[in-house]
Amino acid sequence: MNLVSMRIITNDVERLVSFYERISGIAATRYTPDFAELVTSRGTLAVGSTRTLSAFHAEDQLQPEANRSVILEFLVKDVDAEFLRLKEGLTSVVQEPTTMPWGNRSLLFRDPDGNLVNFFTPVTPDAIRKFAQ
Repeated sequence: MNLVSMRIITNDVERLVSFYERISGIAATRYTPDFAELVTSRGTLAVGSTRTLSAFHAEDQLQPEANRSVILEFLVKDVDAEFLRLKEGLTSVVQEPTTMPWGNRSLLFRDPDGNLVNFFTPVTPDAIRKFAQ
């Protein structure tokens, strides 16, 4: 089994997709006004509007802008450089770049819907080995 995609349900697809395009540098594929995907080398971040929930019969199962349990994590080459690049445009920085006990240097911030995003760079030998391609 492979985890290939994570989907965020939102009330404003364009706002959220534009945010993720800006922070990632990846152009999204917009299939409809209600659904888009940003494809990375390791997985896909999908963004769907609340209108897409009816296809899953899940209208009452998800609530946009209510996430308090998931962190979207992006491996980046240099988290400190990314922080400098994005600093002015981030409205909700939770933690500036900090080296974590498990060996990653991490930047935590929130997207426009309040979802927690982690940009991280492995910095210890063990962490570097873990993420070596």
